[in-house]
Amino acid sequence: MNIKEMIDDLNKMVLEGNMMEAFENYYSDDVVMQETNMEPVIGKDANREREKQWLEGITEFRNAKVLNTTVGDNVTMVEWFMDYSHKEYGDVKMQQIAVQTWKDGKIVKEMFYHS
Repeated sequence: MNIKEMIDDLNKMVLEGNMMEAFENYYSDDVVMQETNMEPVIGKDANREREKQWLEGITEFRNAKVLNTTVGDNVTMVEWFMDYSHKEYGDVKMQQIAVQTWKDGKIVKEMFYHS
C-alpha cells in the first residue's frame, strides 16, 4: 500500500470503531504522540495506554467524520470532526487536525491540533 491507501485505511478503521486495531497496525513501536501544548508521549506502550484511557472515558459517541485528508512526502494530515461525551471532559464537539509523520509504513510521530 502507498501512504494514501494507508491513511485512508487507518481512517476507515477508526470510523468503524476499530481504533485500537488501527493503532496496532499503523503505529511504530517508538511512536511519539503529542496533544497541543502538552508533553509528548513516547513509545507505543505508553501511547496505547493513553488511547485506552481516553476510549474508556467516553460515555456517548455521537459522531465522527473525516473532513479533509492531505498526503505529502511521508506526511499525512487529517482534519476530523468529533462529537462525544467523556466522563472527564464533558460534552465535546471539536475539530482536530492530526499530522502524521511516516517511516517504513508506520507512523513515527503524530501531532494533534484542536479547535
